[in-house]
Amino acid sequence: QVQLAESGGGLVQAGGSLRLSCAASGRTLNLRAMGWFRQAPGKTREFVAGNKWNGGPTNYADSVKGRFTFSRDNARNTVYLQMNSLKPEDTAVYYCAGGPNNLYTYWGQGTQVTVSS
Repeated sequence: QVQLAESGGGLVQAGGSLRLSCAASGRTLNLRAMGWFRQAPGKTREFVAGNKWNGGPTNYADSVKGRFTFSRDNARNTVYLQMNSLKPEDTAVYYCAGGPNNLYTYWGQGTQVTVSS
């Protein structure tokens, strides 16, 4: 009984910034791994950023290293994705995911990020 809800997506010009938020509710003690994925039209879902346990190392896709920052606010049961220097190729639906036992088993509904050139 875990729910994830993303927010913060929108339309931004290339070079701009957005911060995505993911609020977790329900049995949040079941959440250990938390991360962000994205899927562009006609493409497969890809991992963007996240970690497998609280306090563990954060992993980033090579395409976003140095531009995106993943963080967890455990007191608020919220995770964030700060996205800077956005590029048109970052355009996608971004999904928040989490789960127990180092598995991504819970998913949010997604939030659209569109970057114009």
